[in-house]
Amino acid sequence: MALHLKTKWRNRGPKTIEDRATVVASNIWRIAQDTCRHMEIEGYKLGSDTQVAGVMTELMSFLVQIADRVVYGQLSEDDRSRFVHALAKNLARITSNNLAEFVGPGKYIHAFIDTLNARSKDYAEFEFNDMQPSYTFVRYLGEKVSLAMQATDSKWVLEQVVDVEAPVAIKAVKKMVGAALGVKVS
Repeated sequence: MALHLKTKWRNRGPKTIEDRATVVASNIWRIAQDTCRHMEIEGYKLGSDTQVAGVMTELMSFLVQIADRVVYGQLSEDDRSRFVHALAKNLARITSNNLAEFVGPGKYIHAFIDTLNARSKDYAEFEFNDMQPSYTFVRYLGEKVSLAMQATDSKWVLEQVVDVEAPVAIKAVKKMVGAALGVKVS
C-alpha cells in the first residue's frame, strides 16, 4: 500500500514505505554523523574509525527506535513493520559501505543488525510518551555512547549525549519521519 503525502517535496507521485524508509535512513546516517562531528567540536575525542562507527551505530539504533515509536499507532502494523525493516536494512547497507571504505573489508551488516536487534529489545523497556522518550530511554543511549568511547578517556560523555546531542537528534529525526510519512510528530 503506497502512502500519499501532502508535503511539497513528496508530491511527485506515490512512493512505497520502503522508498520513504530509504530517505529516512539516509537522514538518520547524516544526523548520526552530525552528532559525532558536534561532539568532536565540543572536545570529545571519538578515536579511530572503528570507534566512530561504534558511536554512530549506537546513535542510529536509538534513532530507529525513535522513528518506530513515532509511527506506532499512526501506521498499520504491516506498514510499520515494513518501514522499520526497510529502515534497518538501508542503515545496515550504508554503514557497511562506509566501513568497507574507511576501515576495510568486513562483515559489517551482520554486526550492525545484531546491535540494532539487541538495542531494540533494550529500548522496548523504556517509556515513550507524548512523542518524547523518557529520561531513562535517553540515558541508556548516553551509557552506550560512553561505553563506545571508553578507550578515548572522554569525561562527561553521558551528560553531553543526554543534555545536548540527543535532544537535537530526536527533533531532527521526528521532523524527517513526519515529513517522509505524513505522520504527527508532536
